Amino acid sequence: MTELKVNRQYKDRVFRMIFNSREKLLELYNAMNGTDYENVEELEIVTLENAVYLAMKNDLAYVFHDELFLYEQQSSKNKNMPLRCLFYVSDSYSRMVRNENLYGSRQIQIPAPTFVVFYNGKDPVEEREVLLSEAYTRKTQKPNLELRVKVRNINLGNSEEIYKKSRTMHDYMIFVDKTRRYSENRPLEAAIDQAVEECIREDVLRDFLLRNKAEVKKMCLYEYDEERQRRWDREEGREEGREEGREEGREEKGMDIARMMLQKGCYSEEEIAELTGLELEEVIRLGESMKQSTEAEEEGHS
Repeated sequence: MTELKVNRQYKDRVFRMIFNSREKLLELYNAMNGTDYENVEELEIVTLENAVYLAMKNDLAYVFHDELFLYEQQSSKNKNMPLRCLFYVSDSYSRMVRNENLYGSRQIQIPAPTFVVFYNGKDPVEEREVLLSEAYTRKTQKPNLELRVKVRNINLGNSEEIYKKSRTMHDYMIFVDKTRRYSENRPLEAAIDQAVEECIREDVLRDFLLRNKAEVKKMCLYEYDEERQRRWDREEGREEGREEGREEGREEKGMDIARMMLQKGCYSEEEIAELTGLELEEVIRLGESMKQSTEAEEEGHS
């Protein structure tokens, strides 16, 4: 098998590619809102290809019936989604009104925004609204600026009401689930190949995969490689935190022992440093601190 290299600049997503058409977005809108609209001409795609802020692009954005919908697919938990959505919507509005007179007397009309994150990661997640105000360093009862992001868990076994009206979303998650399961016991590229071929045989995203097979493989290799790297980074961070905690615990215990040995007055500072593993300078500073505390107490009693 020819090895398919991962291009780390290849940052488009399968989710974005599948739903980046008016037909698929209207299907998803109907599934999310329990409606049955059919006229795709009423829907305008306004997805940001290159947002001004943070050099990011959002997954999907469209305007329908005077509402702006911004959709993101996430395979890992991200508490910064409200802040990212704030950047996205600010950039979207800037583009929408770039030919308007912001200093004129007439009020400029803009579509009301709705923000949704479709989560399909391995870690359990609560379906809820994530608020921008949760990031504020100072909490207030009524923040002057608020932004709400709905988190929907689209893993198989969840969001059945969406699956009933959007076969595309259901098929997408079948493909994701197959890729994940097969990658547990074989190389990632082989897992992706098997998932793609099975889905084509089973009429799951068949037309899409037949048209875009090579591109989908590249995207999946990048996405899963990126997801795996994030998991490693999180685990490495947790291990570093545990090691730092153990180190701090050992140092604190050494300080307690040194304090008791200094109180007894039977050991030299060099002996205490050798027995506790502390630096000699630390033992000397501890002794001076204890002496000052004792003198202060004696003065207080006199």
